[in-house]
Amino acid sequence: MSESLDALERRIAELRAEVRRAVKARDTARARVLRGDLRRAELAWDEAITAGDPAPSPAFPRESEASLMPIREQVHQALVLLGVPSAAKLIVAVNEAFFSGALRGPQLTSLRRDEERSFRGDPYARPYYLCAALTDRLSPARGLLADSTWPLEARVVGPLSPRVDYLTAAMRIAEHLTRLADPPQGAVRLLSRMAQNIPGGAEGFAPVDPLTVIRAARAELEVHLPADTAQRAEVAARAGGQLTDAECLFGASALSTLRGAC
Repeated sequence: MSESLDALERRIAELRAEVRRAVKARDTARARVLRGDLRRAELAWDEAITAGDPAPSPAFPRESEASLMPIREQVHQALVLLGVPSAAKLIVAVNEAFFSGALRGPQLTSLRRDEERSFRGDPYARPYYLCAALTDRLSPARGLLADSTWPLEARVVGPLSPRVDYLTAAMRIAEHLTRLADPPQGAVRLLSRMAQNIPGGAEGFAPVDPLTVIRAARAELEVHLPADTAQRAEVAARAGGQLTDAECLFGASALSTLRGAC
């Protein structure tokens, strides 16, 4: 297993470097392909490390490897699993459910500010940044974190985006659970709570079925997704034409947005 993990970690490092080069070169098509490869490699790493975890002793709670990771890496790990701009509460819940981490909401607020300072001081020095989602006014969406390697269309939010992202996050959590031989009970409980807010996602008081959640979420997404995709594309096009690189990641102030529109 260690050889497989080593190979995956090398591949992830190479992909992050390639994404960074493609973004710098403004090669959006190649960057989009590389980001997809990177997300798949990171999920494969998550699955490999989970499959190799020893069973915890009943007398002692397990201390996950993730809890030894820097806060920044823990947040990124949760965002990779979710795949959509997410609030601190959900990131903390996913980190705790899947990785036995111990994040706190206030840590994420200060982390985003640190990421912005780092980017403005030395742009693209890191393979990824924990950035803000952008509203249709091109300002940072309050409380929503995103991954800088995602395409701009995935980092902006419109009127329908909160519901679309909720359904997408529920699907990704359910899909991740189906790949685990022994799903963590905390993750099952998290999906159960989310399923209660998806029509057809939960069947009474029966244990939640990830496949049922996926089907129910996908059915509702078919209703909302086309309009949301169009709205996000419009916002992303405006952002790409008006904002600097830093503003595309962390949002523009109201004053600078007005100047760009003039």
